[in-house]
Amino acid sequence: MQLGHAIRPEWDLDPAFLTINHGSFGAAPRVVRTAQRVWQDRLEAQPSRFMGTELPAALRAAAADLAAFLNASGEDLVFVDNATTGCNAVLRSVELQAGDEILLLSHVYNAVRNTVRHVVAQAGATLVEAPLRLPDPDPDAIVAAVADRLTERTRIAVIDHITSASALVLPVERLITLCHAKGVPVLIDGAHAPGQIDVDLSALGADWYTGNCHKWLCAPKGCAFLHTTKPQGLHPGTISHGYGQGFAAEFDWTGTTDPSRFLAVTDAIAFHQRLGGAALRARNIALAAEATTLLAQRLNTQPGATGPMAAAMGIIRLPVDDPTPEHALRLRRALMARGTDAPVHALDGALWLRLSAFAYNERDDYEQLADRVAAVLREDAA
Repeated sequence: MQLGHAIRPEWDLDPAFLTINHGSFGAAPRVVRTAQRVWQDRLEAQPSRFMGTELPAALRAAAADLAAFLNASGEDLVFVDNATTGCNAVLRSVELQAGDEILLLSHVYNAVRNTVRHVVAQAGATLVEAPLRLPDPDPDAIVAAVADRLTERTRIAVIDHITSASALVLPVERLITLCHAKGVPVLIDGAHAPGQIDVDLSALGADWYTGNCHKWLCAPKGCAFLHTTKPQGLHPGTISHGYGQGFAAEFDWTGTTDPSRFLAVTDAIAFHQRLGGAALRARNIALAAEATTLLAQRLNTQPGATGPMAAAMGIIRLPVDDPTPEHALRLRRALMARGTDAPVHALDGALWLRLSAFAYNERDDYEQLADRVAAVLREDAA
C-alpha cells in the first residue's frame, strides 16, 4: 500500500495544517470513527439492554483482541481512559509507609510525576529520580543510573517505555530485570509504545503495563489499557459495583460512560494491520530518523538520540540561548500560528523540538517544517 500524502484522505485532517505531531493525541481515521458510531448507535437504540446484556461480552471480546495484538491474555487486560489513568490506578493501590521510596526517571511524563508527588506526600514517602541525559543518551548509563538509585526502601519503579518530551526508547527489558533482581516491582508507562514499536507484554514481564491506543494505534480518544498478571490489591481510581469481584469486574464498570471508544479498538487494530503492521512501524521509524537528520542539518544543530533509542518520534535541539519553559511555550505558540503543531520542551538545559512520523507523512512535510521553524527562530531572535 502506498503511504504518505496518498493515504491522507483516510483521515479528516485539516489539509491546510502541517500535521507532524501524531504522538500527542493521535488521529482516528474515518473507518475507526465509523465503527465507533456503529457502537454508539447500538447503545442508544436501547441503553439498558446494551449496557446490561451486550456490553460485558463485547468489552471482554475487545480486550481479548487488544491483548492478542500485544501478546497477552485478555483476562489480564482492562480498559482505562489513558495511560495516566492506568498509572494512577497502580500508584494509588501501592501500600506505602513513611520512608518508602518511588523511583522515577528524570524525563518522566509530568502528569505521572505529579501522581507520584501526591501519593508520596500522603504517605510520608519519597520521590527519587534517576537522571536521563541529552543528547546521545546511553542505555548502559541509564541502567547504571537506575541501579544507583534502587535501595531497600524502593517500593516501586515507574519506567517509561518511550519518554514523552524526549522521545527516547528506553531499555525496558534490562530495567525490568534489574529491578526484579532487587525485589522491586515495575510499572511501565507505555503511553507512546503500542502501534509505534513492537510491544510483547508476555516477554517484557512487567508487573504492570499501561499504554494508550488513541495515539499510534489510531483508536478513538480515551482508549487505553492496563495489563497485569498480578492484580491482587489493584483497584481502579473509581470504586463501583464490581468492588471485590476481580480485576476485570472492577475496571470494566466504574460508572456510566461511552464504551464505544474501547469497542472500536478491534477496528483500529485491523486498520493498523491493513497499513502494514510491523512494516508500517518500521517505515515510520525510518521516516522519523530521516526527518530528524534533515531538521538538525537545516538548523545547524543536533538530534537528541539516534539508532535504537529513537523510534517514530525525534527531537532536535533548537539553537537558542534561553532554554526556559516559558521560551519553549512561546516558540510552540509561534509554530502553531504558522500552521504546524511541533511541541517544544525545555530539557537538560536546552530547548528541543519534537516531531512525529506517521502513515500520512512524507519527507516534504519535514522540508516545510524546517522552513517554518527557521522562520519562527528568526522572528524570535529579532
